[in-house]
Amino acid sequence: MVVLVLNCGSSSIKYQLINMADESQLLAKGLVERVGFTDAILTHKPEGKDRYEIVTNIPDHTVGINLILEALVDKNHGVISSLNEIKAVGHRVAHGGEFFTTSSLITDHVKSEIEKCIELAPLHNPANLKGITSMEKLLPGIPQVAVFDTSFHQSMPKHSYLYALPYEYYENYKIRRYGFHGTSHKFVAQKACKILGVDFNTQKIITCHLGNGASIAAIQNGKSVDTSMGFTPVEGLIMGTRSGDLDAGILLYIAEKENLSIKQVNDVINKKSGVCGISGLSSDMRDLENAAAEGNERAQLALNMYYYRVKKYVGAYAAAMDGVDLVIFTGGIGENDFLLREKVSCALDFMGIDFDVEANRGVRGKDKLLTKPNSKVKVMAITTNEELVIATDTANIVKGKK
Repeated sequence: MVVLVLNCGSSSIKYQLINMADESQLLAKGLVERVGFTDAILTHKPEGKDRYEIVTNIPDHTVGINLILEALVDKNHGVISSLNEIKAVGHRVAHGGEFFTTSSLITDHVKSEIEKCIELAPLHNPANLKGITSMEKLLPGIPQVAVFDTSFHQSMPKHSYLYALPYEYYENYKIRRYGFHGTSHKFVAQKACKILGVDFNTQKIITCHLGNGASIAAIQNGKSVDTSMGFTPVEGLIMGTRSGDLDAGILLYIAEKENLSIKQVNDVINKKSGVCGISGLSSDMRDLENAAAEGNERAQLALNMYYYRVKKYVGAYAAAMDGVDLVIFTGGIGENDFLLREKVSCALDFMGIDFDVEANRGVRGKDKLLTKPNSKVKVMAITTNEELVIATDTANIVKGKK
């Protein structure tokens, strides 16, 4: 089964075409940028062929997705002979609220529930819905599946996901911890267990998805029991431009001192904070590490704060689960930044981590065990593939439907 995976943002569309035969095979991937502009860009990379790029007017998501479909069947840079070869479409959907605990075949009712979650994810769910409705226009009748960032974390117990606010805010507005990056956390945990030859459903695992957005999850006996992102993706770890954990009173104080609107406060915590705000330099860890090596004190401070927050959450989740068997680093930073893995893991030796510094050096974008044979707690770098998770769920659901 050939599955098209779409991840629609407000002005972008990421995509992959995957053949889910015996061994999953990536056929093509690409990105549409600047949707809504006359100088939008489609970058298309078919496997085994040269990258193809065009700049053109893409006024909306339907036009953007249509360009993707045309690229997939193009005689020069296409990878399939006909759109009829695409048997299903899988969509990444940011927020499923409490309604979606698993991936779902898209129906009118499912679309309605996704729409209800717009108030919980106003930047993401509208774009995700645009992708769904665009495919209905372009390939009517093709089965579509929604895979939710939040669904894996719906197994969290109430004492993990509730905030200590008046209970009626949960009852009336569903104010609670939802968590994100669920597809990645689940995928890397299962993948690591398979590599180690252990049962995913018996392990205590802490997964660190570290990228420009970052979160940590505690996974016990195959289920998420806690995660660092909360009602929104701003809670938890320090990120590229997001503040992470913050005393809410600070926002009230700054808003009054600076005479800021709610929107301006939102910009501060989402777009101007994190390691970028601390360093005043960059949201990219590579830039900060280079600057710190040259003596930039604020860059070093940003790195130290980042390492500390990751270490603190790992320790907290080990306590929450009464121990830990495996710690996983994934995401753009977790997979590629060996210095971060070393700083965090070596500081956790009291937990029984015997980290192999030499084995860790230079590991980028590879699956690898990073602890010595006698280590009580194992540490691994594991590459994530959220698109493959979406494609797998989509294929399984569509096959089950028939």
